[in-house]
Amino acid sequence: MSKGKILVMDDEEIVQDVLSNMLDFLGYEAEIAGDGTQAIEKFKQARLSDNPFDAIIMDLTIPGGVGGRDAIQDLLKVDPEVKAIVSSGYSTDPVVTNYQEYGFKGVVNKPFKLEDLRQVLEQLV
Repeated sequence: MSKGKILVMDDEEIVQDVLSNMLDFLGYEAEIAGDGTQAIEKFKQARLSDNPFDAIIMDLTIPGGVGGRDAIQDLLKVDPEVKAIVSSGYSTDPVVTNYQEYGFKGVVNKPFKLEDLRQVLEQLV
């Protein structure tokens, strides 16, 4: 039985695969979005279908696309209680160091560690 449904937003296929496998190992069901626009649509559709996501892991920056920094604002309009987790390799970025101020509920730094992912999800889901 699944512990929950997690939306993964990242533009890199390798990151999508690694995170999906890690989430599967931890007992979560993962769905993928390539950028913020796609993530917002999937998030809205899941809410309308009465099978919403339990959390969303969002890459902070997506070159040429909508990253987590911008997409979180739209997600908060859809669901002010969204359990959004920012993910970045830039651990000193202000959005990462002060993630709550931007509407995120957690942070996972790249490269991902299974235990870090487990901890943040157990706190939120």
